[in-house]
Amino acid sequence: MTTPVVVLDVVGLTPTLLQSMPRLRALARDGFAAPLDTVLPAVTCTVQSTFLTGRLPRDHGAVGNGWYFRDLGEVLFWRQHNALVQGEKVWERARRARPDHRSANLGWWYAMGASTDLTLTPRPVYHADGRKSPDCYTWPPELRRDLTRELGPFPLFQYWGPTADLTSSRWIADAARHVLRTEALDLLLVYLPHLDYDLQRYGPDDPRVLRAASDIDEVAGRLAEEAREGGATVVVVSEYGITAVDRPVDLNQHLRRAGLLHVHEQQGMEYLDPWTSRAFAVADHQVAHVYVDRPDDVARVAGLLRGIDGVDEVLDADGKRAAGLDHPRAGDLVVVAEPGAWFTYRYWLDEERAPDFAATVEIHRKPGYDPAELFFDPDDRLARPRAALTLARRKLGFRGVLDVVPLDPSHVRGSHGRLPDIDDDGPVLLCSDARFGRDRFAATDVADLLLEISGGPAPTP
Repeated sequence: MTTPVVVLDVVGLTPTLLQSMPRLRALARDGFAAPLDTVLPAVTCTVQSTFLTGRLPRDHGAVGNGWYFRDLGEVLFWRQHNALVQGEKVWERARRARPDHRSANLGWWYAMGASTDLTLTPRPVYHADGRKSPDCYTWPPELRRDLTRELGPFPLFQYWGPTADLTSSRWIADAARHVLRTEALDLLLVYLPHLDYDLQRYGPDDPRVLRAASDIDEVAGRLAEEAREGGATVVVVSEYGITAVDRPVDLNQHLRRAGLLHVHEQQGMEYLDPWTSRAFAVADHQVAHVYVDRPDDVARVAGLLRGIDGVDEVLDADGKRAAGLDHPRAGDLVVVAEPGAWFTYRYWLDEERAPDFAATVEIHRKPGYDPAELFFDPDDRLARPRAALTLARRKLGFRGVLDVVPLDPSHVRGSHGRLPDIDDDGPVLLCSDARFGRDRFAATDVADLLLEISGGPAPTP
């Protein structure tokens, strides 16, 4: 006897926020809730890859949302090919026991090329003239046609950027309803990112976050109730909790001033030069991978980093091994921020020399994560009108740059990546079936739990 499992990834959910979410709290009362011990770095791509493989980053290789691809000489974030995640995924393990096992991934990362039966992931249309249009990728291709016909185009500009809001999570939840209605599935993965936005914008103590929690509770809770009515067991996970921050730390500027980080200049703009730099940081929320070109520089760079205000830990080879991060993709050093601090990617010393993409939503060109992309520049009262005008001109075929993102990182009020200091600030796991409850779970336990619920795990090879 097999049981369908629906897994809702409600990003940023913590025990504290759960108290303001009556629908999900009711699911936990029927089943259970337990603290969920995450992994370092506690960021989306790393934690999801651990959930789905049952392995630590040292084994699956997703050491962050992005890293320095040494063989390409490029820092790349938000790649999408599933082959980047090493190791057998949970649905592949299930198929070894039951070859007819069917699975769907709606929005979890590294979806493209995955061996799930159905796939949905955001994928804009990149036009030849530089425009970017909202769209998504699906497998099979007919799923995109059906979802677009029923729900409209995927709302890309409400998925990330200054206008990110509930619209994208609601669209993904509606896509999940469509799939539950039209497909016979054993495992459905659903990504609901809404909480992430206001938590990073305003911090966990802002009243606007409680409204965001209420909104996503309505979306996720209703979907969970409908899935249970259809006979599924529902599991809710969170990748991390977001804590308050007020100290952006510019690691790359420190490395540059020390003569270790180099840039090259084009048309008055400076670009990170990883090919000649002796050390540079790939910032990812509260964790940064620092790549050091010369082995005899590692101790010097580690000492420099430990002296920077806002740095809590600098993990060397032994530290990475203890954290489960000793993978060749990881930096030669891994830096963890102090509570209240987070790392920027900024490497320029003069804002006049910042590259033009710095003031735009450009997740693939920036050599690090930039949460300032969630804001219209608060210091530019014309940012919103200019954005509206640029979008209108683009619809008429004119090209234009949406340079409305602040270069000042001080507006960010929430971050994640370091391991939580207390359970209330960390992620949580909920399940609608009390039989599978325990006191707490590790992120590496999630794959086994899903297999156990569905009716019999395949052994880990």
